[in-house]
Amino acid sequence: SGQESAVLSPAKKLRLSKPSKSAALHVDLCKASSSTDALQYLLTFSRKPVEAESVEGVVRILLEHYYKETDSSVRLKIASLLGLLSKTPGFSPDCIVDDAINTLSSEKSHQVLAQLLDSLLVIGSQLPESPAVRLRLIEVAYKNLSDSSFGVRTKCLQLLGCLGLLEAPLGKDTAMRDVQSIISDYFGDQDPRVRTAALKAMLQLHERGMKIHQIIYDQACRLLSDDYEQVRSAAVQMVWVLSQLYPESIVPIPSSNEEIRLVDDAFGKISHMVSDGSWMVRVQAAKTLGSMLQVSPHFLEQTLDKKLMSDLRRKRTAHERAKELFASGEFSSGRKWADDAPKEKLDTNTVNLIASGACGAFVHGLEDEMFEVRNAAVEALCQLARSSPSFAEKCLDFLVDMFNDEIEEVRLQSIHVLRQISTHITLREDQLDTVLAVLEDSSRDIREALHELLCFTNVSTKECIQLALLELLKNLNKYPTDRSSVWKCLKFLGSRHPTLVLPLVPELLSTHPYFDTPEPDMDDPAYIAVLVLVFNAATSCPTMPALFSDHTFRHYAYLRDSLSHLVPPLRLPGRKQVYGLDSVDCGSGSGSVESAQLFLQQSLNRVSTIQNLEAAGAPELLDLTIRDLQRLGELQTELAGAADFCATFLRCQLLLMKALQEKLWNISVPLILKQNITVTAAAQQVLDESYKLEFLYSGLENRQVATIHHVRLQAKALQLILAARTRHGLDSLISSCEKFLQDVESFQRLFLTELPHLQDSFVEKLLELLPRLSSCKPVEQVKILQTTLRQSGLLQLRLPEQIHRATATIIEPTGESDNPLRFTSGLVVALDIDATLEHVQDPQNSVKVQVLYPDGQSHVIHPKPADFRKPGPNRHRLITQVYLSHTAWTEPSQIEVRLLLAYSSSCSSRLGWTDAMDSLHPAEGTVEGTIPFSKHVKVFIMPKPARR
Repeated sequence: SGQESAVLSPAKKLRLSKPSKSAALHVDLCKASSSTDALQYLLTFSRKPVEAESVEGVVRILLEHYYKETDSSVRLKIASLLGLLSKTPGFSPDCIVDDAINTLSSEKSHQVLAQLLDSLLVIGSQLPESPAVRLRLIEVAYKNLSDSSFGVRTKCLQLLGCLGLLEAPLGKDTAMRDVQSIISDYFGDQDPRVRTAALKAMLQLHERGMKIHQIIYDQACRLLSDDYEQVRSAAVQMVWVLSQLYPESIVPIPSSNEEIRLVDDAFGKISHMVSDGSWMVRVQAAKTLGSMLQVSPHFLEQTLDKKLMSDLRRKRTAHERAKELFASGEFSSGRKWADDAPKEKLDTNTVNLIASGACGAFVHGLEDEMFEVRNAAVEALCQLARSSPSFAEKCLDFLVDMFNDEIEEVRLQSIHVLRQISTHITLREDQLDTVLAVLEDSSRDIREALHELLCFTNVSTKECIQLALLELLKNLNKYPTDRSSVWKCLKFLGSRHPTLVLPLVPELLSTHPYFDTPEPDMDDPAYIAVLVLVFNAATSCPTMPALFSDHTFRHYAYLRDSLSHLVPPLRLPGRKQVYGLDSVDCGSGSGSVESAQLFLQQSLNRVSTIQNLEAAGAPELLDLTIRDLQRLGELQTELAGAADFCATFLRCQLLLMKALQEKLWNISVPLILKQNITVTAAAQQVLDESYKLEFLYSGLENRQVATIHHVRLQAKALQLILAARTRHGLDSLISSCEKFLQDVESFQRLFLTELPHLQDSFVEKLLELLPRLSSCKPVEQVKILQTTLRQSGLLQLRLPEQIHRATATIIEPTGESDNPLRFTSGLVVALDIDATLEHVQDPQNSVKVQVLYPDGQSHVIHPKPADFRKPGPNRHRLITQVYLSHTAWTEPSQIEVRLLLAYSSSCSSRLGWTDAMDSLHPAEGTVEGTIPFSKHVKVFIMPKPARR
């Protein structure tokens, strides 16, 4: 009987817990003396979660109370709870559909009716697989569409938009006519909220894949002149959708015999909305114009036409009228009859009405009072200009004008836009003047965006190059921190315009035909900037080196070594080709990348011949291969990520191989301790390297992640074997063995699909032995592990398509200064950090700055999210300040600054199975750490003692 009760007790518990929610709710609602109490109970109940199995019972009790309740606010709450409960995970709401629909028939309150329809919409969305339920809900929506309340009509239209059948109904019932024609009937509803809902329902049908009928175009166009901004906003979307569906259809122009493409007509109508009364509509219209790429060039160019239209005739500007009066020498005196009457008569029927729509749309947009509209107009110009080079040239002046906008965001956006269309355009001198004026801006982001723009800009004359150089040198003088950005800009400016730089060389380098000129100072950043411009122009201009003086060649040799990323290899006449040799290597181009890829693959194939970790000659082969791969990464930057990844992986295998050598495991007891220290270090190094492999490289596929986890498992097995040999106690060994078996099981769950690719590997053999491992003693387990580990094969590494290593380069501080940063001890000094990050995933959360003091103290600083910028794909820029402080020192000393990449590796977070991990503490099983991924920079500091 004791056994029976033990078996039955959990069943009783379950039976009790199942109706508990509904029973408690039933008791509460019965207790409620007034509707206020009932509402309070319902509010409290809605805050608590409900299990999936008790939802149905709860709904029954709620509906039972619903029919008894006279107060509409309580019924409203019950109606909203129906929708909320049907969203419960694991609950299928098809069992409550009928009851929910039945409530509609007896409901008199419009508010409650609207809420019930909303709940039905939620229920319908939860049941996409059941057409019968959908049909019933659509019928309900049809019936209630004629309700007098706007709320009910709006909800019905929403229901039709979200659940309306995409194919035409087969029934002969007239009520089941086409869902589009029913929705379009409400475009003319008296309430603006219903008109908006009708348009949104139609757009919802479009998103779900239904093709909207073309006849709706006229109705949507009429709604563009609605009194309410929400309606106009939805109508702009609707017109755009139809212009994308039927771009080539022909539509007549009202009050004339002409016809026009639908996309052009829609473009004109949406352009007209750029001068709408509501700024929200203006923003939307401007954004929408940018995506209408099929429009005719004629209409596109009209958007930049500054002619003002008055009754469809060209109206002269105030300037023109004043100039004419000045020329004639008289103002209208009123003596002559109609001397200021319009000169020409115009028949309004003969004018193309589109002119009034598209005319000057972007002019209005770019001069709008709201910066959001200006921003949207700049964005739209960019999209249209990228697809039409002729339009790009025409809108250049307008974009350059935007560089003077009062809002920084608009200025930055217009610089980015000009950079994107720079391939289509060449700047004139007056335009370049306006562009370069922005270099005075105090915002670093704006200046750097402008440097980036100048890198890709074409200019027309040598005066432009001179002007650009002059302004960039002024910028360098005013903001010395822009040094690397200015040099990079001049590198591209020189390589793009060699023929324009050539006539300026004698002036730039201050050379003279027969006098020797003084040698400039090599430490001057401005002189280096000039040299960078000249040397990059010289790559494609072989006559230029003849103009260099002797010291220029010496400076070239120096800069080629110290700033090789800015100074290209040159073939210099009559000189030893020491610095020109690089050009041979670089000349092979894409072929060299292919041959390097082939070499990489061959190296991996060569290693794959190693059968297991104890094969003869294997360590030597691995050593050679690792050396080859490291050299390949240095030579071929495109393959640096893949080569480093393979080299690190093979280094892990080599460390394991050396740790498992036969002679190390068969030695006498006194030598074990010394040998254990080396093997322990090797196992720890493999673990660390495995985290680097997983988190430092992007572009890995599941297969590679499985391989990395496999190496990590081998290192853990090695650690377990070592722990068993040192014998710190049986209890710790038992827990270590259990933890290891958990790791093996989690590996199996995590990489189930990859197991077929891991043939003859350590994991495969372990999984075969898993039942035996689970049942035997820890000492036996360790012996089995040792044998399996030594016999396991070397895993074949398959490279993914694209693999990149996360890298960071600290630009500031440079670490070259001998002048220490002096500050009073106990106070702080701010150190500016400027670094570029490549291929870093989610830098806001993962990148940290580490400061190491000479006394061994270390501080880790988390930069603010606002300190990160994204200048390009896979590139980030970190500009931040680090505060340093220390007690007084007797003399200056160096601190080290470097960047770390933080990672968090946990089985549970990757898999998402929380229930299995509930027993564990959240922090348990999670390995957190940091990987240094930049070179350290040394900075001199000197904390002085405080003055008394």
